[in-house]
Amino acid sequence: MANSKRGAKFASRVAVIGLLLLPGADAAAHPQPRNSLSKAYSFLAERMDRYARGGALRLVQSYVPTATFSNGDVSYTYDDDVLLIALLARGTPNDLARARVLGDTLLYVQQHDPLADGRVRAAYRARHLTKHNGAPNIAGSAANTGNLAWTALALAQLYRTTREQKYLSAAIAIADFVQTNTFDTRGAGGYTGGFRGDGHKITYKSTEHNIDLYGLFTILAQLTGKQDWGDHAQHALHFVRAMWNRRGNFFYIGTVDDGVTINKEDPTPEDVQTWSYLSTGLARYQSSIDWAVENLSATEGGFEGLSFEVNDRSGVWFEGTAHAADALQARNLSGDAKTAAHLLADIEAGQEQAPNANGKGIDAASKDGLDTGEGDQYFASLHIGATAWYCLAKQAVNPFVLLPQR
Repeated sequence: MANSKRGAKFASRVAVIGLLLLPGADAAAHPQPRNSLSKAYSFLAERMDRYARGGALRLVQSYVPTATFSNGDVSYTYDDDVLLIALLARGTPNDLARARVLGDTLLYVQQHDPLADGRVRAAYRARHLTKHNGAPNIAGSAANTGNLAWTALALAQLYRTTREQKYLSAAIAIADFVQTNTFDTRGAGGYTGGFRGDGHKITYKSTEHNIDLYGLFTILAQLTGKQDWGDHAQHALHFVRAMWNRRGNFFYIGTVDDGVTINKEDPTPEDVQTWSYLSTGLARYQSSIDWAVENLSATEGGFEGLSFEVNDRSGVWFEGTAHAADALQARNLSGDAKTAAHLLADIEAGQEQAPNANGKGIDAASKDGLDTGEGDQYFASLHIGATAWYCLAKQAVNPFVLLPQR
C-alpha cells in the first residue's frame, strides 16, 4: 500500500453547489503546456477534473493506477492540502478558482464529520465524496496530527489569499482540536500523534508532526495577532529541538509510545530533515538538510535524487527530492542553488522517463516497492502530492510560511 501522510460525481444535491465552470474546465480545458512546470500544473488540473468539474465540491484521487499498483479512488487529505497550496503559489485565476473549490470541500468534510469536533480525516473517496445522506465518504478514519496541521496550513494560506473568514475559521477549528486533544507535557512536551482510525489516541510524538504544528501555529499567530498561538508554536518547537542529534546533525523521528524515550530504532526519514528548516528557518539546525542530501541520496534507473529513509536507497522518492530542493533554495548558502537545480532536473527527468511517466505528472518513486521503513511502500505511480511538491520547489515556494499577498 502506498504511503501518503499522512471530488467525485456527488449525490445530486451536493453537485449543484457549483454549476459554473471554472475558466477552461470544459472539454477543451487543458491545452498542451510547453515547459515542465506548466505540464505539472496541467496534470494536476486534469486529475482534479477526473470525476467532476467546475465548482462542484471534490477532492483529488492521490495516485494514478498502474499495472502493478492501484489504491483505488482514495484521496489522501495531505495530498489535497499540498495541491491547494501549489495552486495558490502560481495563482492564476483558474488556479485560485480551483483552490477555492478544494478549500470549500475541506470545509464541507469538516463540517459534516460524524464527530463534528473540528477534525478532518486522513482520506476520503474521490469518485463519490459523499454518501446518499450527504455524509463524507471517509476512506481513512485516522486523524493524524501532521495531516491536520497540513489541512489547517492550506486553509490559512487560502485565507491569506482570499481574505474569506470561513477559511481562517476552519483552520482555527482544526488547530483548536489539535491543541485540545494532543497537547502533551511528558518529556520534552510537544504534541502527540492524534487518533488512529479506530478512535484510539496515539501516544507517541512525531518530530514531523511538531514541525508541521510550529509552522501552522506561527502562521495563525501572524494572521490573528493572538499570542496564544505563538506560545503553542514554541511548545512544539521545544519538542523538535529535543529530537536533535547534535553529533549526527539530524533529527530523530520522535518518541516511542511513552512520549519520552527517543525512538532511535525506526528509520530517520527525509521530510523531518528538510521540513525542519522550511518550518523554523533556524540556522542552528540547517545541517540536517546536508545530512539528508548526503545520507539519503539514491541512484537508480538513471535518476539521482533522495530516498525516503536511509535503510532503502534503492530508488528515488521524487516528492522527497522536491522537499530537499525547496529547503536548499530557502537556505540559499553557497552551492545550494546549484544542488537544488540538480535535484529539480532529476525530477523533470522523472517527469519524462520514470516507469509510468506521462510527460506531465510526477511518479511517487522511480521504482515499485520503495520502502519507508514504517510498514508502507511507495510505487512508480503518478502522484498528486509529488507533483504538487515539484510545483512548489520549482517556484521556490515555502508552504510553511505565509505566501506573499497579491
